[in-house]
Amino acid sequence: MAKVSSEQLGTEPIGKLLVKQAVPASIGILVMSLNVLVDSIFVGNWIGSIAIAAINVVLPVSFFIGALGMAIGIGGSSIISRALGAEDKGKAVKTFGNQITLTLLVTVSMVALGLYYVDSLIPAFGGKGGIFAPAKIYYTIVLYGIPFLALCMMGNTVIRAEGKPKFAMVAMIIPSVGNLFMDYLFIYVFDWGMHGAAWATTVGYVLCFGYILYFFLSKNSELKLGPKCFVLDLPILREIGSLGFVTLARQATTSVVYLLMNNILFGLGGEALVAVYAIIGRMLMFALFPVFGVTQGFLPIAGFNYGAQKYLRVRESIHTAIKYAAILASFVFVGLFLFPAEIAGLFLSDKPGMPASEMAINAFVLEHTPTAMRWVFAATPIIALQLIGAAYFQAIGKAVPALLLTLTRQGFFFIPLILVLPNFFGELGVWTSFFIADVLATLVTGYYLQREIKNTLAANV
Repeated sequence: MAKVSSEQLGTEPIGKLLVKQAVPASIGILVMSLNVLVDSIFVGNWIGSIAIAAINVVLPVSFFIGALGMAIGIGGSSIISRALGAEDKGKAVKTFGNQITLTLLVTVSMVALGLYYVDSLIPAFGGKGGIFAPAKIYYTIVLYGIPFLALCMMGNTVIRAEGKPKFAMVAMIIPSVGNLFMDYLFIYVFDWGMHGAAWATTVGYVLCFGYILYFFLSKNSELKLGPKCFVLDLPILREIGSLGFVTLARQATTSVVYLLMNNILFGLGGEALVAVYAIIGRMLMFALFPVFGVTQGFLPIAGFNYGAQKYLRVRESIHTAIKYAAILASFVFVGLFLFPAEIAGLFLSDKPGMPASEMAINAFVLEHTPTAMRWVFAATPIIALQLIGAAYFQAIGKAVPALLLTLTRQGFFFIPLILVLPNFFGELGVWTSFFIADVLATLVTGYYLQREIKNTLAANV
C-alpha cells in the first residue's frame, strides 16, 4: 500500500477524501457484517435455529466488553486526529500509549467478572429454557477472546485517525474471513457444534490482533511508542474517558435493549420470537454497512480539520457525509422492504428429518420476520442525519452533546416505547417502536446540528 500522510485530511477535496475514507471503511464493515450474517446462516443450518437465538443472547455481554476497546479507541482517536491537525505529534503518541494500557486494564477485569457471573448474566439477557445450555458454551469460550477484540477495535480507530483507511479495512476483513473458514472447519467438518462456532469467533479475533500489531510495529504507522507512553496521564485519561464514554454509553444502551427485547419477546412468543429478533439484529448489523462506513470515514476528516481550524471544510464534510449516507440508506431500505421473506429464509434450515418442534419454530420465524423487518427499517432513509450529527460532536471533542445525541434514539425514545407499546399492541408494538424512535431522534439531532453549524462553524469562518 502506498504511504499515506495524515496531512491529506486537511488538503484534499472533501468529496474525494470522504470517498477515499468511507469506501475502505464500508468494505471492512461489509465483510464484518457478512461474517456475522453468514456465521448465523451456518449456525442456523448446521446447528439449528435455537443456536442463533443462543448467540443473540450472548452478543450484548461480549460486545459490551469489546466495546470498551472501541470507546477508548474513538475517544483517544478524536484527540489524535485533532493533535495531528494541530501538528502536536507528541500528544498523539502519548494518547495512543495510554489507550493501550487502559484497554488492557479495563477489558481483562471485565472478562474476569463476566466469567464469574456467567450463570446469572445469561438468563438475565434472555438465555432461558432451551437457549441456556448452548448460550453458556458460546459465551464462555468467546469471552477469552474479548481482550483481543477490544485491542483490535481500539487499534482500528487509531489507524483511521492516522488517515490510513485501507489498513483499517484489512484489519476488519481478516477476522471475518478467518471466522468463516474456521466455522466451516470446526462446525461442518469437525462437528463441534456450539463449541466450534465459539472457537471460530475467538480465532478470528486473535488473527485480527496479529495484523494490527504488525501495522503499528512497521513503518506504516506515524505513531512510534516509547516506554513512557504507556504510563497513564490523568489529563489525557479524562479526555479519553469523556469522549469514549459516548461510545460506551451507546453500547451499554444497546446491551440493555437486547436484554429488554429478548425478555419481552420471550414472554410474547417464546424462543421462536427471540429467533426472529436474532435475524433482525443480524440485518441491523449488515444492511446499514454503507451508512456506517460513511460515518467512520467522516470522523477523522471532521476531527483533523476542526483541529486545524479549517471550519469551512468541516461544514462541507458534514453536508457531504449526510448526502452520501442518505442516498446509500435509501437503497438499503428498498431492498429490505421488497425481499424480507427471502432474507429470513436464508437463516433457516430445510434439512430432511428435522424434529417437528424445530420445523414449527422455522415456520413461525418465516411468518413473523417480514412484518418485523419492514417496521424496524422503515425510517432507514433518514437515519444518516442522526448518525452523522452525533458523530460530528464526538469528532470535535464536545462530549456532552455527543453523549446526549447518541442516547437520544435508544435511551430516551426506544426503551420507553418498548416498555409501553407492547402492553397495548403486543408484538407489533415492539417493531413499531423502532420506527417511532428513529423519526424522533432524527428530528432532535437535526435541530442541534443546525444550531451548532450556525453558532460555531459559521461564526468562526
